[in-house]
Amino acid sequence: MESQTKTCQNCKTSFTIEPDDFSFYEKMGVPAPTFCPECRLIRRLAFRNEKTLYRHECQKCKTSVLSVYPKDSKVVVYCRPCWWGDSWDGLEYGRDFDDAKSFLLQFQDLLKNTPLPSLFGIYTTLVNSEYTNMVTDLKNCYMLTHSDLDENCLYGSVVDICKDSVDNLILSDSELCYETVDCQKCYQVMYSVDCEDCHDVYLSKNCVGCSDCVGCVNLRMKKYCIWNVQYSKEEYKKKFEELKLHSYEKLQELKKIAWDFWKQSPQRYMHERHNASVSGDYIYNSKNTRDSFIVSDMEDSRFCSYVTHGPKTTNSYDFTHYGNGADLLYESLQVGNRASRIKFSWYTVLNTTDMEYSVCSTGCKDCFGCVGLKKKEYCILNKQYTKEEYFILRDKIIAQMNTLPYLDAKGLVYRYGEFFPSEFSPFGYNATTAQEFFPLSQENALEKGFNWKDPEDKNYTVDNTPENLPDTIGEIDETCIAKVIGCQHNGVCEHNCSLAFKVIPEELQFYKRMNIPLPRLCPNCRHIERTHFRNPMKLWTRSCMCDKEGHDHSGNCQNEFETSYAPDRPEIVYCESCYQKEVV
Repeated sequence: MESQTKTCQNCKTSFTIEPDDFSFYEKMGVPAPTFCPECRLIRRLAFRNEKTLYRHECQKCKTSVLSVYPKDSKVVVYCRPCWWGDSWDGLEYGRDFDDAKSFLLQFQDLLKNTPLPSLFGIYTTLVNSEYTNMVTDLKNCYMLTHSDLDENCLYGSVVDICKDSVDNLILSDSELCYETVDCQKCYQVMYSVDCEDCHDVYLSKNCVGCSDCVGCVNLRMKKYCIWNVQYSKEEYKKKFEELKLHSYEKLQELKKIAWDFWKQSPQRYMHERHNASVSGDYIYNSKNTRDSFIVSDMEDSRFCSYVTHGPKTTNSYDFTHYGNGADLLYESLQVGNRASRIKFSWYTVLNTTDMEYSVCSTGCKDCFGCVGLKKKEYCILNKQYTKEEYFILRDKIIAQMNTLPYLDAKGLVYRYGEFFPSEFSPFGYNATTAQEFFPLSQENALEKGFNWKDPEDKNYTVDNTPENLPDTIGEIDETCIAKVIGCQHNGVCEHNCSLAFKVIPEELQFYKRMNIPLPRLCPNCRHIERTHFRNPMKLWTRSCMCDKEGHDHSGNCQNEFETSYAPDRPEIVYCESCYQKEVV
């Protein structure tokens, strides 16, 4: 089939569906989408609450739990042990299909009345790591989200196979790291971005195989460098002490110097490692993967994001978050562990196959429009059918979805083939990953049909204001862990500021071990500050900015590429060839 240009029914921009796209849709037995790729991504992300957590009560055992759902949410919340336990069965909530009423409206009612887990993640793989979300295989971790196989890690997102690390974003195979973004195979790397296979490196960017460096950029296999200047071992040690990285006040000055210094050096057009035929950004160990962001171990896929390391995820489109050996996923969110042939679903895991329009299902097969089922098959709206009855009714519902589609509050049409309407999300837009990558004001979010959640009142009594904290960790004693510290932003930001925070014992121990001054921002604000060093989930076509002689071109380089560096950004962006000739 030839390429077709369509108009997004949501944002009204045009988008192209290519022959390979049509081949995938045919393989999945679905129609072509009516929303553009960006609107589809935002719609999925509006169902992804990773970091905004609330106190809730388990509506089964009545214990107080941390939850992704606010107290006033219109859903039934069970704590993780109750939800994963055998004391209830999702079939209890089954209902008959009403062919006179929109199917998605019937599904919405089921979603509101069937128990959902308070937090995401397989809790049986967690050891002393209760305060985590979207995780597996953790030990002694706290406030870690979208992370796996970690030990003694605190406050981080997309942290995998790491130990003893705090406040990181996109970190893997690393130890003793602090305040890093997009680093891997690092040891004792701090305040750094896009570094690999480094140790004892500070305030550096795009360094590979380096050690004992401060404030460096684009170095390869170097040691004893400060601001890209080479020193002897003895000179380096002396100058390192003079920098006083253990001082909070001095560290803030050095950060600003480093950030300005980084911008003077060219940036590679894309963050990627060990790939073949990929486009997007933050792509690792992947092949034939296009228009995708923050993905690892992926093949033959397009429009995907947040796909984790592990067994390869393959043949998927418009898929966000998880993976781990899954295949044939379409317009779905939080799906993984060998899941296959999943369409228009949210949180379906553990060998689940052939699921459509389902939420929070595990180990199921051939189910349509179900919520909270475990190890079931041939169910529709949580009601059990025979195999023959199931397929007859499934076809009937699909036909009804096309003749009696759901219309949302904006008048957008949801026939068979679209993910859930944004207004079905139990989260406020401002509490989701959508706000991180595509920020909106409350007025604009509501106008676009999203929900919004005002912050809950926090009646903190602040014991220490940030300006009164000691300059170094050496001046802090153990009484610090009992005190409430005011956030430096004090809510005057767009970071979902929690206004105040406490330092937990494990955190204080880490700061003392690494000689790091106490933070002045709450964990929410620290996370958003880190996201400023992560590029957006959006691509622009640009030309290489290199004009240097000896780079296989005369005058300006003519190479064009797709990059997540917007044209109005200050960075100097190079193509692959020019960048490789430039780095030291």
